[in-house]
Amino acid sequence: MPAAGEVVPPFELSVVARQVWDRLAPDRIRQGVLDLWSVDAFALFCESMAVAQSKVGPAHEPWEPKPGTSSPLNELKAAVAMVSSLGSQFGWTPADRQKLVVGEVKREPGADLLSG
Repeated sequence: MPAAGEVVPPFELSVVARQVWDRLAPDRIRQGVLDLWSVDAFALFCESMAVAQSKVGPAHEPWEPKPGTSSPLNELKAAVAMVSSLGSQFGWTPADRQKLVVGEVKREPGADLLSG
């Protein structure tokens, strides 16, 4: 088990990533999903959320293909894939929460880990 201590971002987050951390981390810390061992991955998840959010607007704008460039929609899809991959470790979706195992806690099948 991880050592006891304050769970804080391991490096300085961008403004938007810090907003994501502040919104999502408290519940995950309380439920034991986010601990000192997983702060790096969660910080990267928060940064990937910030990137994905920045790609939403451009994905809806007209775009002219240019050699060697990726479309804004493809950039959004890649960012969402990164969010999904990292977020699954922290119960990002209801299906992800069903797969979470925290410590030695036994829970009923179908119980939602983050809602208690």
